[in-house]
Amino acid sequence: MPNIVVLMGPQGAGKGTQAQMLAEQMGLPIIATGDILREVARGDSELGDQVREILASGRLVPDEILARVVSECTNDARCNGGYILDGFPRTPPQARQLERIAQAQGHRILVVKIDAPTELLYKRLAGRRTCTHCNAIYNIYFKPPAQPGVCDLDGHPLFTRSDDNEESIARRLELYEEKTRPLLDYYNESGRLYAVDGMGSPDEVHERIAAVIKRPSKGEAGVNRGVE
Repeated sequence: MPNIVVLMGPQGAGKGTQAQMLAEQMGLPIIATGDILREVARGDSELGDQVREILASGRLVPDEILARVVSECTNDARCNGGYILDGFPRTPPQARQLERIAQAQGHRILVVKIDAPTELLYKRLAGRRTCTHCNAIYNIYFKPPAQPGVCDLDGHPLFTRSDDNEESIARRLELYEEKTRPLLDYYNESGRLYAVDGMGSPDEVHERIAAVIKRPSKGEAGVNRGVE
């Protein structure tokens, strides 16, 4: 049966990096709601203005907007064999919407929670810098560019996302605890939640995630039940 792999964890836990690594391993597309919403925010529209203000403040995007984005994106033919979700669901109503989406698509859900200490999360987020041209990502603490403020790949300037300031980071982490934590109990009670340690290199974290996910073969997308 096809799979929906949901990556959960606080902002800065490494969900985006692990989504890319899993996509290469499993041959599934990534539905990264954060990237999609930032693209909408760059647009010149009423919705773009609304999303841009929400992202800058560190608040969560309303459930109805995210649900619409996920439903439209995952009904594409490329998602017929399953997909990896990064950034959705984040609230109980979103989880209920995902259950409906999965049932309609004939998919089943497996959730991987990536754990990391708060101090590390702050450094990963506040230290993040992105190229204005190629979108390459650096970190002033862990992966600094050779020349401060300049991309190693194309020489274009780097920028800091509007929501990567300390005030927004603190608010986002508070919202995670308040809104998203209940989802962990929800998925754990149904036997679909697996926790992995987010400390260490991306390869080390990926090995832990791969240990609880079976690589799908042709015509099958299965999961191992695994243990936390």
